[in-house]
Amino acid sequence: MAKKNRFRWAYSIIVAIAAFAALILVIFLGLIFAVIASLFIGADVESLDGNVALISIDGVILGSDSSDYLFESVASSDDIAELVEEADENSAIKAIIFEINSPGGSPVASEEIANAILKTNKTTVAWIRDIGTSGAYWAASASDHIVASRASITGSIGVIGSYLEFPGFLERYNVTYRRLVAGKYKDIGSPYKEMTSEEQAIFQKMLDELGDHFISEVAKNRQMSKKDVEKIANGLFYLGSEAKELGLVDELGGKEEAIRYIEAKENIKVELVEYEKEKGFFEALSGVMNENSFFAGKGIGSALFQGKSTVTITA
Repeated sequence: MAKKNRFRWAYSIIVAIAAFAALILVIFLGLIFAVIASLFIGADVESLDGNVALISIDGVILGSDSSDYLFESVASSDDIAELVEEADENSAIKAIIFEINSPGGSPVASEEIANAILKTNKTTVAWIRDIGTSGAYWAASASDHIVASRASITGSIGVIGSYLEFPGFLERYNVTYRRLVAGKYKDIGSPYKEMTSEEQAIFQKMLDELGDHFISEVAKNRQMSKKDVEKIANGLFYLGSEAKELGLVDELGGKEEAIRYIEAKENIKVELVEYEKEKGFFEALSGVMNENSFFAGKGIGSALFQGKSTVTITA
């Protein structure tokens, strides 16, 4: 019996050592991969061959990367505007394709991207893949030409500021919201109290003004009358085929159609070069080491981090 126990202990130790060695090997290989990846990811885009820049607008549009969307893709208007400026300053770049897969986001950030696109002197094409709605469509409307898949979702012109409030829940569990403010509207939009009709009217007025500005910008960018845009700016989204009939997109298709448009307009043979935010060594390493845990935790993390206690206005 003693020999069997010693054998089991020895076997357990060997297995533990082997597992630890395997973990060290994985980490070592990850480090090597990250070093190699960072050499390419951090490369200066101006030194790469290509005459058409490809810039991705992927995920929720925000002013900058936000911890509020820890488990979701974020399209930072700061980063995208910087990439547009770099492409615009590169004399080798003749046009820019914006690959869009975004549901929209912050109205301010969406307008910042649209303004950056309007400022460039290059030919610009928005290529809407799966989705390009709300603020993402606002950005797309600023380009010279919009291409969308027949099955893509676009439009959804409007602004939302809905939120959860639960004063009844607090009352049920004998929890009191003690209101202490200096300023009548300081806690407007607090989920801990019921919104008054006056407060709701204030929010609605602000949303209506933002929505009107959104409509005006789309009308100007798409060279449509404001009345025509108002007819379809009811928050509904449209399939690419319907969006083309409504004048929201110019052409049905994908990357090939976007390239074909540029080649015809600029009389060049398109050679794409991806413009993306440079990542350092530790960012690349983090992506390598956390890839599996990201996907494993996405479902739970989304539920935990997407809940907000204040009103968020989204286009």
